[in-house]
Amino acid sequence: MMWFVKSFKELTTDELYAILQLRIDVFVVEQNCIYSDIDGKDNLPGALHLFSVKDDQIACYLRIFPPGISYPEMPSLGRVITHPDFRGTGIGHELLQRALQIIDKRWPDKTCHISAQSYLEKFYQQHGFSTVGEGYLEDDIPHIGMERVASK
Repeated sequence: MMWFVKSFKELTTDELYAILQLRIDVFVVEQNCIYSDIDGKDNLPGALHLFSVKDDQIACYLRIFPPGISYPEMPSLGRVITHPDFRGTGIGHELLQRALQIIDKRWPDKTCHISAQSYLEKFYQQHGFSTVGEGYLEDDIPHIGMERVASK
């Protein structure tokens, strides 16, 4: 298993294609949710793409945003995904741990905010996130706001 952290410009064409394919396969097809996955944030300055590759396949992926992209004063994570072939292996936990290490290093005094699918609330709680606010629908899927206070 190899891990990568890249800006949009550093992604190869093949990596970008595989990432977008996985995001569409899961978020659009598997979850039966018609929405535009390409939201104009992937290529913004400061956006990072964290992913692992095994046997030429993207095993898991997420994107990391600095403060000011998704939330005015907080860094955030999004498009957190594990390929169906790798679910249940613990790789999602490793993905999140690696992402939080990056956030803690780059923004040591900032709370991280996410918009989590509600069924994953306990997963994120295992990594120090707490629920904030009420649940809501995003693209007809139940979500909950969650935050993790910076670990100093």
